[in-house]
Amino acid sequence: MRRILTLIAGAIVVVLGAIFGRMILQPGPYAFAGGNRVDLASYKGASPTGVPAELAAADPHTRGEYVTRMADCEACHTAKGGTPFAGGRPFVLPFGTIYTPNITPDPETGIGKWTDAQFLAAVHKGIAPDGSRLYPAFPYASYTRLTDADVLAIKSYLFSLKPVRQANKPNTFGFPFNQRWLMGIWSAFFNDDKRFQPVQEQSAAWNRGAYLVEAAGHCGECHTPRNLLQALDQRQKFAGGQAEGWNAYNITSDRISGIGAWSNDELATYLTTGHAKGRGVASGPMHEAVALSISKLTRSDIAAMVTYLRTVPAIRSDRLPQPAGPAPASPKLASIDNPVGKRMFEGNCVACHAWTGAGAIIEEARLTGVRSVNDPTATNVAQMILNGAGRPGTGRPYMPSFADAYSDSEVAAVANYVTARFGAAGSSITPKEVAALRRQN
Repeated sequence: MRRILTLIAGAIVVVLGAIFGRMILQPGPYAFAGGNRVDLASYKGASPTGVPAELAAADPHTRGEYVTRMADCEACHTAKGGTPFAGGRPFVLPFGTIYTPNITPDPETGIGKWTDAQFLAAVHKGIAPDGSRLYPAFPYASYTRLTDADVLAIKSYLFSLKPVRQANKPNTFGFPFNQRWLMGIWSAFFNDDKRFQPVQEQSAAWNRGAYLVEAAGHCGECHTPRNLLQALDQRQKFAGGQAEGWNAYNITSDRISGIGAWSNDELATYLTTGHAKGRGVASGPMHEAVALSISKLTRSDIAAMVTYLRTVPAIRSDRLPQPAGPAPASPKLASIDNPVGKRMFEGNCVACHAWTGAGAIIEEARLTGVRSVNDPTATNVAQMILNGAGRPGTGRPYMPSFADAYSDSEVAAVANYVTARFGAAGSSITPKEVAALRRQN
C-alpha cells in the first residue's frame, strides 16, 4: 500500500510539475516569427524604436510626448473625471482593488523625486524606489522591452507636466496577495528584463510594428489570456482576454473568431478612429486606447502595427462563433421569450439601431455582424448599455450611458434580446452578472 501511495504521490508531483513548467516556460512574445533576433546595436535596418522618421527632427518635448502616447500611460493613470496622469483609477481584480499611482512630478505624492535609475527600474523591472515590488497590473513585463532612451523620454515628458498633489490610494488586497515580495518570484519567472531585439529577416515595418504592439502598446496585456499564475499565456497569443470587466477579443489572423477577414484598411481605420464599417465601435478600454494613444500615432506607425498583426498565427476561439449576417425586419427566431427586453428595445433602442440592426441614423449604430453582439456572454453588450460609447478625440458620444436609467434586470433583459435577435446565438447574462459588471465601472 505504501508503495502504491508513493507512486500516486509521485505521479501527482510529475503532473503538477508539468503544468507549472508549461506555465513558466513560455515562448517569447514574437517567437512565432522565427529568424535571428539581434541587439539593436547590431541591427542593419532603420531603428524600430523611438519616434517614427516623420518626427526625427522634432524637439525633445514633442518626441517625449509621442513616446508617452505610444505607451498609453494616460489611460491607466487617470481616474474618471480626474486630472491626467494624477492616478487614482481603480482596477478591480479577483483578489482586491488596486489604484494606479500619481505619475505627475509632484515631489511628495508623485514621482518628482525619482531619479533616472529609479524610473528605469520601475518600468523595466517592476521595482519601486523604496525597493518594494510593483504588481504586474502595471505592465512592466511588456515595458521591459522599451529601450532606456524611450523610457527616459517618457520620464522627461512626465516631468514637464504640472505637478498635481494627489495622494495615492492603498490597494485592498488581503493575505497573501498583499505580500509584494512575492512579485519578485513572479518576475523571476515572467519578466526576462531584456530590451527589444529586432528580427533581422523581417522588414523594417514589421519590426517597428512588433515594438509598438509588444513593448510600447502592450496589446497582449488585454488581448492574451492569462494562466493560473496570472502571466500571459503566449501559446494562446492574442486569442482573447479580459480588461476591466470587458472582453478583449481575438486579434489573431483567424478569419472567424479573429481579424483575419478584415482588410488592412479596415484595421488601420479602426485603430485610427475607433470604428470600421461593419466591424463595430471600439468601446471600454479599447476606446481609451484609441482615443489617448493609437489615434495619436502617425500613419506609418499605424501601418506598421497592421503589418505585424497580420503575421500573428491564427488561433480559433471556440467562444466566438461566426457572426450572424443581416437581420430581417421581423425576428429571425420564431419566438423570443423576452417581453421585457423586447419592450425596452422598442422604446429605447430601435430609433438609433433600427429593427434590422443596420443602424437608423449612423453606421456606427449597426448591430449586425459586430463581434460584441455575437459574443454569447453578452458582456460587452451589457457594458455598452451601462457605459455608453464615445467618439475618440471628440468628447461626443456614439451612445449614451443607461446605467442610471436601467436596473440590473433590465440591462440583462435587453442585452439578451439584442444577442438573440441580431447575433449568432442568444445570451443568458443574469442580473447578478450585470451587477458585477456595474461594480467594475
